[in-house]
Amino acid sequence: MSETPSLPRPELITGDKTLADVTNDICAPLECRPTGLWWAAIAVSLTALAIGVAAVWYQIATGIGTWGLNKTVGWAFDITNFVFWVGIGHAGTLISAVLFLFRAKWRTAVNRSAEAMTLFAVMCAGIFPLIHMGRTWLAYWTLPYPNTRGPLWVNFKSPLLWDVFAISTYLAISALFWYVGLVPDLATVRDRSKPGWRKRICSILCLGWNGSARTWHRYETVYLLLAGLATPLVFSVHSIVSMDFATAVIPGWHTTIFPPYFVAGAIFSGLAMVLTLMIIARKTMNLQNYITITHIDRMCKLMLSMGCLVGLAYGTEFFMAFYSGNGYEQFVFMNRALGPFSWAYWTMVICNVGIPQLLWFRKVRTTIPLVFLIVIVINIGMWFERFVIIVTSLHRDFLPSSWADYAPTSIEIATLLGSFGLFFTCFLMFCRLAPVIAIAEVKGAACLKKRRRAETPPAEKSPAEKIA
Repeated sequence: MSETPSLPRPELITGDKTLADVTNDICAPLECRPTGLWWAAIAVSLTALAIGVAAVWYQIATGIGTWGLNKTVGWAFDITNFVFWVGIGHAGTLISAVLFLFRAKWRTAVNRSAEAMTLFAVMCAGIFPLIHMGRTWLAYWTLPYPNTRGPLWVNFKSPLLWDVFAISTYLAISALFWYVGLVPDLATVRDRSKPGWRKRICSILCLGWNGSARTWHRYETVYLLLAGLATPLVFSVHSIVSMDFATAVIPGWHTTIFPPYFVAGAIFSGLAMVLTLMIIARKTMNLQNYITITHIDRMCKLMLSMGCLVGLAYGTEFFMAFYSGNGYEQFVFMNRALGPFSWAYWTMVICNVGIPQLLWFRKVRTTIPLVFLIVIVINIGMWFERFVIIVTSLHRDFLPSSWADYAPTSIEIATLLGSFGLFFTCFLMFCRLAPVIAIAEVKGAACLKKRRRAETPPAEKSPAEKIA
Protein backbone atom coordinates (compact mmCIF):
# COMPACT_ATOMS: atom_id res chain seq x y z
CA MET A 1 0.00 0.00 0.00
CA SER A 2 1.33 3.40 -0.95
CA GLU A 3 1.29 6.13 1.67
CA THR A 4 -0.90 9.16 1.06
CA PRO A 5 1.40 12.13 0.47
CA SER A 6 1.05 14.87 3.07
CA LEU A 7 -0.13 18.27 1.96
CA PRO A 8 2.61 20.90 1.66
CA ARG A 9 2.80 23.34 4.55
CA PRO A 10 1.88 26.92 3.66
CA GLU A 11 4.86 29.21 3.50
CA LEU A 12 5.14 31.85 6.20
CA ILE A 13 7.83 33.72 4.25
CA THR A 14 7.70 34.05 0.49
CA GLY A 15 10.26 35.20 -2.04
CA ASP A 16 13.18 32.91 -1.04
CA LYS A 17 14.55 35.47 1.38
CA THR A 18 18.01 35.08 2.88
CA LEU A 19 18.73 36.14 6.45
CA ALA A 20 20.36 39.33 5.16
CA ASP A 21 17.26 40.05 3.06
CA VAL A 22 15.05 39.75 6.15
CA THR A 23 17.13 42.29 8.05
CA ASN A 24 17.32 44.71 5.11
CA ASP A 25 13.60 44.57 4.31
CA ILE A 26 12.40 45.08 7.89
CA CYS A 27 14.94 47.79 8.74
CA ALA A 28 14.44 49.67 5.47
CA PRO A 29 11.51 51.84 6.71
CA LEU A 30 13.61 52.93 9.70
CA GLU A 31 16.61 53.94 7.61
CA CYS A 32 14.90 55.96 4.90
CA ARG A 33 13.08 59.26 5.11
CA PRO A 34 9.33 59.25 5.81
CA THR A 35 7.16 59.06 2.73
CA GLY A 36 4.53 61.61 1.81
CA LEU A 37 1.83 59.09 2.77
CA TRP A 38 3.29 58.80 6.27
CA TRP A 39 3.37 62.59 6.67
CA ALA A 40 -0.25 62.83 5.53
CA ALA A 41 -1.32 60.11 7.98
CA ILE A 42 0.54 61.66 10.92
CA ALA A 43 -0.96 65.07 10.08
CA VAL A 44 -4.49 63.65 10.16
CA SER A 45 -3.91 61.73 13.39
CA LEU A 46 -2.27 64.71 15.10
CA THR A 47 -5.21 66.91 14.08
CA ALA A 48 -7.64 64.40 15.60
CA LEU A 49 -5.48 64.25 18.74
CA ALA A 50 -5.45 68.05 19.03
CA ILE A 51 -9.24 68.17 18.77
CA GLY A 52 -9.51 65.53 21.48
CA VAL A 53 -7.07 67.34 23.79
CA ALA A 54 -9.05 70.58 23.39
CA ALA A 55 -12.31 68.77 24.15
CA VAL A 56 -10.89 67.07 27.25
CA TRP A 57 -9.39 70.34 28.49
CA TYR A 58 -12.72 72.09 28.04
CA GLN A 59 -14.77 69.44 29.83
CA ILE A 60 -12.35 69.25 32.77
CA ALA A 61 -12.41 73.04 33.11
CA THR A 62 -16.19 73.27 32.70
CA GLY A 63 -17.43 69.99 34.19
CA ILE A 64 -19.02 66.81 32.90
CA GLY A 65 -22.23 68.70 32.32
CA THR A 66 -20.77 69.19 28.85
CA TRP A 67 -21.78 65.56 28.18
CA GLY A 68 -25.21 64.30 27.27
CA LEU A 69 -25.62 62.38 30.54
CA ASN A 70 -28.73 62.69 32.68
CA LYS A 71 -30.09 61.26 35.94
CA THR A 72 -30.96 57.96 34.24
CA VAL A 73 -28.06 57.43 31.82
CA GLY A 74 -25.02 58.07 33.99
CA TRP A 75 -22.69 55.89 31.91
CA ALA A 76 -22.62 56.39 28.19
CA PHE A 77 -19.97 57.49 25.72
CA ASP A 78 -17.00 57.53 28.09
CA ILE A 79 -17.50 54.03 29.52
CA THR A 80 -18.44 52.72 26.06
CA ASN A 81 -15.10 53.95 24.75
CA PHE A 82 -13.28 52.60 27.81
CA VAL A 83 -14.59 49.06 27.30
CA PHE A 84 -14.01 49.32 23.53
CA TRP A 85 -10.33 50.27 23.88
CA VAL A 86 -9.65 47.69 26.58
CA GLY A 87 -11.04 45.07 24.21
CA ILE A 88 -8.85 46.28 21.36
CA GLY A 89 -5.80 45.72 23.57
CA HIS A 90 -6.50 42.02 24.10
CA ALA A 91 -5.44 40.57 20.76
CA GLY A 92 -1.84 41.70 21.14
CA THR A 93 -1.18 39.62 24.22
CA LEU A 94 -3.22 36.75 22.79
CA ILE A 95 -1.10 36.61 19.63
CA SER A 96 2.17 37.11 21.51
CA ALA A 97 1.73 35.04 24.66
CA VAL A 98 -0.94 32.40 24.08
CA LEU A 99 0.08 31.51 20.52
CA PHE A 100 3.75 31.53 21.59
CA LEU A 101 3.00 28.93 24.27
CA PHE A 102 1.18 26.84 21.66
CA ARG A 103 4.21 27.17 19.34
CA ALA A 104 2.20 28.74 16.53
CA LYS A 105 4.97 29.85 14.18
CA TRP A 106 2.71 32.03 12.03
CA ARG A 107 2.46 34.61 14.84
CA THR A 108 6.04 35.80 14.22
CA ALA A 109 5.13 38.34 11.52
CA VAL A 110 2.32 40.04 13.44
CA ASN A 111 3.16 39.74 17.13
CA ARG A 112 5.37 42.86 17.38
CA SER A 113 2.75 45.22 15.96
CA ALA A 114 0.00 43.52 17.93
CA GLU A 115 1.93 44.04 21.18
CA ALA A 116 2.47 47.72 20.37
CA MET A 117 -1.21 48.05 19.54
CA THR A 118 -2.02 46.60 22.98
CA LEU A 119 -0.01 49.30 24.75
CA PHE A 120 -1.54 52.15 22.75
CA ALA A 121 -5.09 50.83 23.14
CA VAL A 122 -4.75 50.46 26.93
CA MET A 123 -3.38 54.03 27.08
CA CYS A 124 -6.49 55.24 25.23
CA ALA A 125 -8.73 53.20 27.53
CA GLY A 126 -7.21 54.68 30.68
CA ILE A 127 -8.15 58.20 29.64
CA PHE A 128 -11.92 57.71 29.89
CA PRO A 129 -12.31 56.60 33.54
CA LEU A 130 -10.09 59.53 34.55
CA ILE A 131 -12.34 61.95 32.67
CA HIS A 132 -15.46 60.26 34.06
CA MET A 133 -14.27 60.98 37.61
CA GLY A 134 -14.93 64.68 37.00
CA ARG A 135 -12.12 65.73 39.32
CA THR A 136 -9.31 64.14 37.35
CA TRP A 137 -6.64 65.61 39.59
CA LEU A 138 -7.87 63.36 42.44
CA ALA A 139 -7.24 60.13 40.53
CA TYR A 140 -4.46 59.21 42.93
CA TRP A 141 -7.13 58.50 45.56
CA THR A 142 -7.68 55.11 43.91
CA LEU A 143 -4.18 54.02 44.96
CA PRO A 144 -3.96 52.09 48.27
CA TYR A 145 -1.27 54.19 49.92
CA PRO A 146 -0.96 55.42 53.54
CA ASN A 147 -2.79 58.74 53.76
CA THR A 148 -3.74 61.42 56.25
CA ARG A 149 -7.47 61.25 55.54
CA GLY A 150 -8.21 58.99 58.50
CA PRO A 151 -10.31 55.90 57.70
CA LEU A 152 -11.06 57.08 54.15
CA TRP A 153 -9.90 54.25 51.88
CA VAL A 154 -10.93 52.94 48.52
CA ASN A 155 -13.62 50.26 48.45
CA PHE A 156 -11.73 47.05 47.75
CA LYS A 157 -15.03 45.24 47.15
CA SER A 158 -15.81 47.39 44.11
CA PRO A 159 -15.12 46.02 40.61
CA LEU A 160 -14.41 49.61 39.56
CA LEU A 161 -11.33 49.50 41.77
CA TRP A 162 -10.43 46.04 40.49
CA ASP A 163 -10.26 47.66 37.05
CA VAL A 164 -7.54 50.00 38.28
CA PHE A 165 -5.36 47.16 39.51
CA ALA A 166 -6.10 44.77 36.62
CA ILE A 167 -5.50 47.26 33.82
CA SER A 168 -2.39 48.80 35.38
CA THR A 169 -0.95 45.29 35.85
CA TYR A 170 -1.89 44.36 32.31
CA LEU A 171 -0.23 47.48 30.94
CA ALA A 172 2.96 46.89 32.95
CA ILE A 173 3.30 43.22 31.95
CA SER A 174 2.43 43.91 28.31
CA ALA A 175 4.99 46.72 28.12
CA LEU A 176 7.69 44.51 29.66
CA PHE A 177 6.80 41.61 27.36
CA TRP A 178 6.94 43.88 24.31
CA TYR A 179 10.24 45.44 25.35
CA VAL A 180 11.95 42.12 26.08
CA GLY A 181 10.95 40.81 22.64
CA LEU A 182 12.32 44.00 21.10
CA VAL A 183 15.81 43.75 22.65
CA PRO A 184 17.48 41.55 19.96
CA ASP A 185 16.08 43.71 17.19
CA LEU A 186 17.27 46.90 18.89
CA ALA A 187 20.75 45.38 18.85
CA THR A 188 20.39 44.79 15.11
CA VAL A 189 19.33 48.41 14.57
CA ARG A 190 22.27 49.52 16.73
CA ASP A 191 24.75 47.57 14.63
CA ARG A 192 23.34 48.95 11.37
CA SER A 193 23.04 52.57 12.48
CA LYS A 194 25.58 55.27 11.75
CA PRO A 195 27.01 57.20 14.71
CA GLY A 196 24.29 59.49 16.00
CA TRP A 197 21.25 59.69 18.24
CA ARG A 198 19.65 56.47 16.93
CA LYS A 199 22.79 54.41 17.62
CA ARG A 200 23.20 55.87 21.11
CA ILE A 201 19.56 55.24 22.08
CA CYS A 202 19.55 51.70 20.70
CA SER A 203 22.84 50.95 22.49
CA ILE A 204 21.20 51.87 25.79
CA LEU A 205 17.90 50.10 25.15
CA CYS A 206 19.38 46.81 23.88
CA LEU A 207 21.03 46.29 27.31
CA GLY A 208 24.43 45.34 25.94
CA TRP A 209 23.12 42.52 23.74
CA ASN A 210 26.01 40.57 22.19
CA GLY A 211 24.20 37.64 20.56
CA SER A 212 26.07 34.93 22.48
CA ALA A 213 24.52 31.55 23.25
CA ARG A 214 24.26 32.47 26.95
CA THR A 215 22.46 35.71 26.08
CA TRP A 216 19.99 33.91 23.83
CA HIS A 217 19.35 31.26 26.48
CA ARG A 218 18.55 33.86 29.14
CA TYR A 219 16.43 35.84 26.70
CA GLU A 220 14.33 32.81 25.77
CA THR A 221 13.88 31.86 29.43
CA VAL A 222 12.67 35.34 30.39
CA TYR A 223 10.42 35.56 27.32
CA LEU A 224 8.81 32.20 28.16
CA LEU A 225 8.21 33.24 31.78
CA LEU A 226 6.64 36.53 30.72
CA ALA A 227 4.42 34.69 28.20
CA GLY A 228 3.20 32.41 30.97
CA LEU A 229 2.59 35.40 33.23
CA ALA A 230 0.76 37.40 30.55
CA THR A 231 -1.56 34.59 29.43
CA PRO A 232 -3.88 34.66 32.49
CA LEU A 233 -4.13 38.42 32.10
CA VAL A 234 -5.74 37.98 28.66
CA PHE A 235 -8.70 36.29 30.33
CA SER A 236 -8.73 38.08 33.68
CA VAL A 237 -8.65 41.74 32.62
CA HIS A 238 -11.80 41.83 30.53
CA SER A 239 -13.52 39.45 32.96
CA ILE A 240 -12.96 42.08 35.64
CA VAL A 241 -14.17 44.82 33.28
CA SER A 242 -17.36 42.80 32.73
CA MET A 243 -17.92 42.66 36.50
CA ASP A 244 -18.47 46.43 36.45
CA PHE A 245 -21.80 45.46 34.94
CA ALA A 246 -22.42 41.88 36.11
CA THR A 247 -22.28 42.74 39.84
CA ALA A 248 -24.99 45.38 39.43
CA VAL A 249 -28.68 44.58 39.87
CA ILE A 250 -29.73 46.41 36.72
CA PRO A 251 -31.65 44.21 34.23
CA GLY A 252 -29.54 43.43 31.19
CA TRP A 253 -26.33 43.55 33.23
CA HIS A 254 -26.86 41.14 36.13
CA THR A 255 -25.81 37.96 34.37
CA THR A 256 -23.04 35.39 34.73
CA ILE A 257 -22.38 35.14 30.99
CA PHE A 258 -20.62 38.49 30.92
CA PRO A 259 -17.02 37.39 31.76
CA PRO A 260 -16.62 34.82 28.93
CA TYR A 261 -18.78 36.94 26.65
CA PHE A 262 -16.60 40.02 27.18
CA VAL A 263 -13.37 38.04 26.74
CA ALA A 264 -14.54 36.57 23.42
CA GLY A 265 -15.71 40.00 22.26
CA ALA A 266 -12.43 41.61 23.29
CA ILE A 267 -10.36 39.09 21.34
CA PHE A 268 -12.75 39.45 18.39
CA SER A 269 -12.42 43.23 18.24
CA GLY A 270 -8.67 43.10 18.92
CA LEU A 271 -8.04 40.72 16.04
CA ALA A 272 -10.07 42.96 13.76
CA MET A 273 -7.93 45.97 14.70
CA VAL A 274 -4.70 43.97 14.26
CA LEU A 275 -5.78 42.96 10.77
CA THR A 276 -6.77 46.55 9.98
CA LEU A 277 -3.29 47.80 10.87
CA MET A 278 -1.42 44.87 9.33
CA ILE A 279 -3.16 45.11 5.97
CA ILE A 280 -2.24 48.79 5.75
CA ALA A 281 1.35 48.25 6.96
CA ARG A 282 1.77 45.29 4.62
CA LYS A 283 1.05 47.45 1.60
CA THR A 284 2.66 50.75 2.59
CA MET A 285 5.88 49.22 4.00
CA ASN A 286 6.36 46.54 1.30
CA LEU A 287 6.07 43.63 3.72
CA GLN A 288 4.04 41.32 1.49
CA ASN A 289 6.69 38.58 1.76
CA TYR A 290 6.44 38.52 5.56
CA ILE A 291 2.77 39.27 6.22
CA THR A 292 1.46 36.77 3.71
CA ILE A 293 -1.95 35.54 2.66
CA THR A 294 -1.36 32.62 5.05
CA HIS A 295 -1.16 34.99 8.02
CA ILE A 296 -4.31 36.82 6.99
CA ASP A 297 -6.15 33.54 6.38
CA ARG A 298 -5.28 32.15 9.81
CA MET A 299 -6.16 35.34 11.61
CA CYS A 300 -9.50 35.38 9.79
CA LYS A 301 -10.18 31.82 10.99
CA LEU A 302 -9.38 32.81 14.57
CA MET A 303 -11.54 35.90 14.22
CA LEU A 304 -14.41 33.82 12.80
CA SER A 305 -14.30 31.46 15.78
CA MET A 306 -14.48 34.41 18.20
CA GLY A 307 -17.32 35.93 16.16
CA CYS A 308 -19.32 32.71 16.44
CA LEU A 309 -18.83 32.77 20.23
CA VAL A 310 -20.05 36.37 20.33
CA GLY A 311 -23.13 35.41 18.29
CA LEU A 312 -23.79 32.52 20.67
CA ALA A 313 -23.59 34.95 23.59
CA TYR A 314 -26.15 37.25 21.97
CA GLY A 315 -28.58 34.35 21.58
CA THR A 316 -27.92 33.05 25.09
CA GLU A 317 -28.72 36.45 26.58
CA PHE A 318 -32.12 36.52 24.89
CA PHE A 319 -32.86 32.90 25.81
CA MET A 320 -32.00 33.38 29.49
CA ALA A 321 -34.04 36.58 29.69
CA PHE A 322 -37.19 34.79 28.52
CA TYR A 323 -36.45 31.50 30.30
CA SER A 324 -36.04 33.32 33.63
CA GLY A 325 -39.59 34.66 33.55
CA ASN A 326 -38.34 37.99 34.90
CA GLY A 327 -40.45 40.74 33.39
CA TYR A 328 -37.76 43.38 33.82
CA GLU A 329 -35.14 41.29 31.98
CA GLN A 330 -37.59 40.47 29.20
CA PHE A 331 -38.48 44.13 28.78
CA VAL A 332 -34.81 45.19 28.52
CA PHE A 333 -34.05 42.74 25.73
CA MET A 334 -37.24 43.43 23.83
CA ASN A 335 -36.47 47.13 24.17
CA ARG A 336 -32.99 46.53 22.72
CA ALA A 337 -34.39 44.82 19.65
CA LEU A 338 -37.54 46.90 19.13
CA GLY A 339 -37.11 50.10 21.18
CA PRO A 340 -35.68 53.56 20.43
CA PHE A 341 -32.14 52.19 20.04
CA SER A 342 -33.09 49.19 17.92
CA TRP A 343 -31.06 50.68 15.05
CA ALA A 344 -27.93 50.37 17.20
CA TYR A 345 -28.78 46.81 18.24
CA TRP A 346 -29.33 45.55 14.69
CA THR A 347 -26.22 47.37 13.50
CA MET A 348 -24.33 45.42 16.17
CA VAL A 349 -25.86 42.08 15.14
CA ILE A 350 -25.28 42.58 11.42
CA CYS A 351 -21.69 43.78 11.87
CA ASN A 352 -20.63 41.20 14.48
CA VAL A 353 -22.63 38.12 13.53
CA GLY A 354 -23.91 38.45 9.97
CA ILE A 355 -21.02 39.94 7.98
CA PRO A 356 -18.26 37.76 9.60
CA GLN A 357 -19.99 34.61 8.32
CA LEU A 358 -18.47 35.44 4.94
CA LEU A 359 -15.15 34.32 6.43
CA TRP A 360 -16.26 30.70 6.15
CA PHE A 361 -15.26 30.95 2.49
CA ARG A 362 -11.55 30.71 1.72
CA LYS A 363 -11.99 32.93 -1.32
CA VAL A 364 -13.12 35.74 0.97
CA ARG A 365 -10.35 35.12 3.53
CA THR A 366 -7.68 35.38 0.84
CA THR A 367 -9.10 38.47 -0.89
CA ILE A 368 -7.43 41.32 0.97
CA PRO A 369 -9.83 44.18 0.03
CA LEU A 370 -12.79 42.09 1.25
CA VAL A 371 -11.00 41.21 4.49
CA PHE A 372 -10.18 44.88 5.05
CA LEU A 373 -13.83 45.89 4.62
CA ILE A 374 -14.98 43.11 6.96
CA VAL A 375 -12.59 44.08 9.76
CA ILE A 376 -13.65 47.73 9.49
CA VAL A 377 -17.27 46.62 9.82
CA ILE A 378 -16.38 44.47 12.85
CA ASN A 379 -14.62 47.39 14.54
CA ILE A 380 -17.76 49.49 14.09
CA GLY A 381 -20.00 46.68 15.30
CA MET A 382 -17.96 46.04 18.45
CA TRP A 383 -18.16 49.70 19.41
CA PHE A 384 -21.93 49.54 19.01
CA GLU A 385 -22.02 46.40 21.15
CA ARG A 386 -20.63 48.29 24.14
CA PHE A 387 -22.95 51.22 23.41
CA VAL A 388 -25.99 48.92 23.32
CA ILE A 389 -25.07 47.11 26.54
CA ILE A 390 -24.61 50.35 28.47
CA VAL A 391 -27.25 52.73 27.14
CA THR A 392 -30.18 50.38 26.48
CA SER A 393 -29.91 48.92 29.98
CA LEU A 394 -29.98 52.37 31.58
CA HIS A 395 -32.28 54.62 29.57
CA ARG A 396 -35.42 52.71 30.69
CA ASP A 397 -35.43 52.64 34.50
CA PHE A 398 -37.75 50.61 36.77
CA LEU A 399 -40.09 53.60 36.96
CA PRO A 400 -41.47 55.06 33.72
CA SER A 401 -41.24 58.51 35.29
CA SER A 402 -37.43 58.09 35.29
CA TRP A 403 -37.14 57.14 31.62
CA ALA A 404 -34.83 59.31 29.58
CA ASP A 405 -33.14 59.30 26.20
CA TYR A 406 -29.49 59.88 25.46
CA ALA A 407 -27.59 61.57 22.65
CA PRO A 408 -23.84 62.32 22.65
CA THR A 409 -22.73 65.93 22.55
CA SER A 410 -20.07 67.34 20.26
CA ILE A 411 -17.61 67.26 23.20
CA GLU A 412 -18.08 63.50 23.61
CA ILE A 413 -17.66 62.88 19.89
CA ALA A 414 -14.52 65.04 19.84
CA THR A 415 -13.11 63.06 22.79
CA LEU A 416 -13.67 59.78 20.94
CA LEU A 417 -12.03 61.27 17.85
CA GLY A 418 -9.10 62.34 20.00
CA SER A 419 -8.63 58.81 21.35
CA PHE A 420 -8.32 57.51 17.78
CA GLY A 421 -5.88 60.33 17.08
CA LEU A 422 -3.74 59.28 20.05
CA PHE A 423 -3.84 55.63 19.01
CA PHE A 424 -2.82 56.19 15.39
CA THR A 425 -0.23 58.83 16.29
CA CYS A 426 1.48 56.39 18.63
CA PHE A 427 1.31 53.58 16.08
CA LEU A 428 2.71 55.72 13.27
CA MET A 429 5.59 56.83 15.48
CA PHE A 430 6.23 53.21 16.42
CA CYS A 431 6.47 52.29 12.72
CA ARG A 432 9.19 54.93 12.27
CA LEU A 433 11.21 54.17 15.41
CA ALA A 434 11.18 50.38 15.84
CA PRO A 435 10.97 47.26 13.62
CA VAL A 436 7.30 46.43 13.08
CA ILE A 437 8.17 42.75 12.61
CA ALA A 438 10.28 40.64 14.98
CA ILE A 439 13.46 40.21 12.94
CA ALA A 440 14.95 37.45 15.10
CA GLU A 441 11.76 35.37 15.10
CA VAL A 442 11.22 35.74 11.36
CA LYS A 443 14.81 34.64 10.77
CA GLY A 444 14.07 31.56 12.85
CA ALA A 445 11.09 30.80 10.62
CA ALA A 446 13.27 31.32 7.53
CA CYS A 447 15.91 28.88 8.85
CA LEU A 448 13.19 26.33 9.62
CA LYS A 449 11.86 26.67 6.08
CA LYS A 450 15.30 26.04 4.56
CA ARG A 451 15.90 23.03 6.83
CA ARG A 452 12.59 21.46 5.82
CA ARG A 453 13.48 21.94 2.17
CA ALA A 454 16.83 20.24 2.72
CA GLU A 455 15.20 17.32 4.57
CA THR A 456 12.44 16.80 1.96
CA PRO A 457 13.41 13.92 -0.37
CA PRO A 458 13.21 14.71 -4.07
CA ALA A 459 10.10 13.48 -5.86
CA GLU A 460 10.52 10.21 -7.73
CA LYS A 461 10.64 10.61 -11.49
CA SER A 462 7.96 9.11 -13.70
CA PRO A 463 8.88 6.24 -16.13
CA ALA A 464 8.71 8.64 -19.11
CA GLU A 465 11.15 11.03 -17.38
CA LYS A 466 13.51 8.14 -16.62
CA ILE A 467 13.52 7.04 -20.32
CA ALA A 468 14.15 10.63 -21.43
